[in-house]
Order: sequence, then structure tokens, then C-alpha cells
Amino acid sequence: MFTSEINSALKVLKTEQILLYPTDTVWGIGCDATSFEAVAKVFKIKQRSESKSLIILVDGIEMLKQFIPTISPEIMSVLEQVYNPTTIIYNHPIGLAKNVVASDDTVAIRIVQNEFCKQLISEFGKPIVSTSANSSGYATPKSFKEIEQSILDSVDYVVDLQREVVNEKSSTILKVAENGELIVLRS
Repeated sequence: MFTSEINSALKVLKTEQILLYPTDTVWGIGCDATSFEAVAKVFKIKQRSESKSLIILVDGIEMLKQFIPTISPEIMSVLEQVYNPTTIIYNHPIGLAKNVVASDDTVAIRIVQNEFCKQLISEFGKPIVSTSANSSGYATPKSFKEIEQSILDSVDYVVDLQREVVNEKSSTILKVAENGELIVLRS
């Protein structure tokens, strides 16, 4: 089941389609984070302005370095010690779809800890978008059964794993200031 779900999700990502999948926080709407067209579809599904940024998931530090070329020793230390889902907003990313990068040239990236996501991203070889599975302005669903039917109907594939899991916790969010200092936005 796990392997067949990875393979099905890979087909969706490789064809710039949209995926609904479990993450290390809540269920996410996702796509290839390097595809402008795929990212635009996610904004349309969420009924969200492209001026609002999305979170990007990577499988590890090596993939992160491909898109954030300068990572300070302080941030590396945080990344090596973090055990809870932690999203960091980085300055001046490269190689990502322009519409995942915020107007201030920042992007939110999390090294994913969920086994399904980690393997999917690793096999895909590129980062994926992760935004909560709800329309903009509506509450974030804590479990699969809370996801709106309109969201389920609008994606190209729904992963058939972890549908009974209830997740009450969002990720910690840190921001790298221009001077390199880490600022806690949400703990």
C-alpha cells in the first residue's frame, strides 16, 4: 500500500497535477514547487491570492541547500537539532517557481519528518508545496474527515494513507532576518 501510494503520488507530481496528502503537521495540498503552472493551480484551489506565500517541503538539508545557497552555521545548528516540525522563512531562494516566493523574496521551507513525505520528495527529487487542505479563510482541518468536499473534488489525487490521524499541532515558524538573526514567529 505504502509503495503504491508513493508511485501514484509521483505520477501526479511529475505531470504538474495536484495532490492531497498527509504531512508531518496537517493534510496538505501539494504540487511540484518548481512548476509555476502547478503552483498557480494550488492558489486557485485555495481561492487564495498569490501574494500570500506557501510552505515548501524538502527531504533534508542537502535538498534545502539547492534552493537556499547560503545557510548560516546558526541555522544549520537549529536544523540538526530540531525534532518537531519547524518551518523556516529564508531570504533569496533560487530555483523555485516564482509564485511560491513571497514579494519580499522569501520562502518558507520545512525539512519534512513524515515518512511518506520524506520518501515521496526523495524519489521525486524536487521540493513540493504544502499548504493546508482548506479554502482561504476557512479553518485548517485537523484530520482527513474535516477536509471540505470542494477541496477533495478539486485535486487530481488523494493519498490513501493516514486518514484516521488527527493532528492538532502546526509547525513552529522561524524567520531569518536580513542580518542572519533567527526570529520566532510561531512556537
